[in-house]
Amino acid sequence: MTERADGVIELRAAPARAGRSAMVLGRAVAGAERKVDEHVAAGRVPVHESTEDFLGHLDELDELDAE
Repeated sequence: MTERADGVIELRAAPARAGRSAMVLGRAVAGAERKVDEHVAAGRVPVHESTEDFLGHLDELDELDAE
């Protein structure tokens, strides 16, 4: 990420990781995904069928927070 002199922020793709570091990162991501799947299966994480459902859920949380 770079901020230009005119204030524009540029995002550039990071170069692909090679070798051992990529393998370790891949395992870490896979492990994190398994944990998320476990939470979803146990019902600890809400799952939404659509963007509208998700945004509605956020609105409900915002209303609860305002109380």
